[in-house]
Amino acid sequence: MQEVNVPVLIVGAGPSGLTTALALRQYGIECLLVEKYAGTAHTPRAHIVNQRTVEIMRHLGVDDRLIEISTPPALMRNNLWITTLAAPEVGRLEAWGTGNERAGEYAAASPSPMLNCPQTILEPLLLESVRDADCDVRMRHEFESYEEDEHGVVSIVKDLETGETLRIRSQFLIGADGARATVLSQAGLAVAGEAGIAHALNIWFRADLTQYLAHRPGVLAWNLAPGPLPTGRLGTLICHRPFTEFVLVINYDPEAEDPTAFDDEALISRVRALIGEDGVDVEILGSAPWIVSGQVAPTYSAGRAFCMGDSVHRHPPANGLGLNMSVADAFNLAWKMALVLKGQAGPELLNTYSSERQPVGAAGVARALQSRREFAAVSDALGYEPGQSVEEGQSRLDELTEPGPVGDQRRESLRKAIEQTNYQFNAHGVELGYRYKCGAIVDDALPEDHPSSDPDLYFRPTTQPGARLPHARLGRGTRECSTLDLVEGTRLCLLTGFGGEDWFEAAAAASAASGIEIDVHVIGQHDGFRDLYGEWASRREVGESGCVLVRPDRHVAWRFDSYPADAAETLTDVVGRILFRENVG
Repeated sequence: MQEVNVPVLIVGAGPSGLTTALALRQYGIECLLVEKYAGTAHTPRAHIVNQRTVEIMRHLGVDDRLIEISTPPALMRNNLWITTLAAPEVGRLEAWGTGNERAGEYAAASPSPMLNCPQTILEPLLLESVRDADCDVRMRHEFESYEEDEHGVVSIVKDLETGETLRIRSQFLIGADGARATVLSQAGLAVAGEAGIAHALNIWFRADLTQYLAHRPGVLAWNLAPGPLPTGRLGTLICHRPFTEFVLVINYDPEAEDPTAFDDEALISRVRALIGEDGVDVEILGSAPWIVSGQVAPTYSAGRAFCMGDSVHRHPPANGLGLNMSVADAFNLAWKMALVLKGQAGPELLNTYSSERQPVGAAGVARALQSRREFAAVSDALGYEPGQSVEEGQSRLDELTEPGPVGDQRRESLRKAIEQTNYQFNAHGVELGYRYKCGAIVDDALPEDHPSSDPDLYFRPTTQPGARLPHARLGRGTRECSTLDLVEGTRLCLLTGFGGEDWFEAAAAASAASGIEIDVHVIGQHDGFRDLYGEWASRREVGESGCVLVRPDRHVAWRFDSYPADAAETLTDVVGRILFRENVG
């Protein structure tokens, strides 16, 4: 039996596992990534990449390549409600922050755009980057079991090509192995919630639909053909590569249909029914059944085993949160694990992974389920009802174009129902505004500012501990950057302003005591980073001589309103509490 020693074993080469491996390597940590399949995702699956995820890729140095291979925001603009592509559309919504009312907010909130990038494109990019970072990646290697002892974790992995068994000793084990989640179950963990809410089939196909979509580009077209619900519907069209590569998602009844028995001819007929015309050439690239669930694990870790991604949160694709929460899981854990392995933080820091990320996962699952329920309001607004015939549904649909009170009411109901879907397609606060309430943070005595706008729909930048550091445009010489760019590697970053120059001395003392480097930036001075548009001044929420202490994952760890007389002692104590180092100071 071959024996391997490595600090971290990662199981699963999906978005969370690959992001973890890439981050750990950039932090100087050796890791081994095993994946039972021969390659990355074989169907597009998740595809919405929100601003937070693109920011994380920016911090990992791969955002330029990601933007290059992705569908840009301009081509994500329209959500469509249709009966068929060839028929007049029923409704339209500007989505993903592209609308006239929201585009400025999204641009002001982040240096990174929203993107559309299916897993068939994203995962190979990440895998290549991980390999370029000299990570040991072994495909066709299946994790079988693990045991934990006082020295670490011993895992058994089988090489599916040779049949050889590997005995892998590591300090930590990361389960990023998806919904089947072998690591999760062996760690004694489980997800809670509702499974089997619905059954769906993804039909991946290639066809030139330019004539139907180029004048109204977008990611999603929702079918509203009149008739039986939900299996009678023609499906939801997802545009992955404008305007030639798509996935059609259809619901099916598992008691009456076997989706694996559908041949290409049957799949093509479903695609052409949605198009509404028979003259389009359709090439089937693949199909995959899946189950809609609403589940989250009550805790994400047990001992030296840590789980992430789909293994701990499973939910409808509403809001496009799954992939993005998975990447954020990875980015949260990686810096903490790196500092513990380097001896710069106490092992208790790793407990904050679950205490920080599990509430975000639970909120994401709840939001996706709520969005799914709210989405039914569009069908209700059209007067569609279960058991309704095609003719009955069509008569209700025809009322949209009728003058008079009946038509007026139908149009107003539809407008309000579509507006409600902003909570799914323009939920900027959900995407970017989550805040860790406990964990590797030190709260402050500053009053909490409660937003006046809807916190799900609208993102409000804040420096409250646990929140993501607000983006503000800074300049140094001819270079322009974001406040988010000032954090490097596993170092802490302290941001201050005029009158806060003495934080350099305090940071040096705290760094000497803790062993972790703390970068200090005085924003405003001509020889440093200038606040080009006054954005940092309006978003920092502390005085000029105060400070905002930022973690490696760009979440705020602590802040102080003005420079205190005992700054060195205060900062040293704070850093010790963040790193769970009792001996600091």
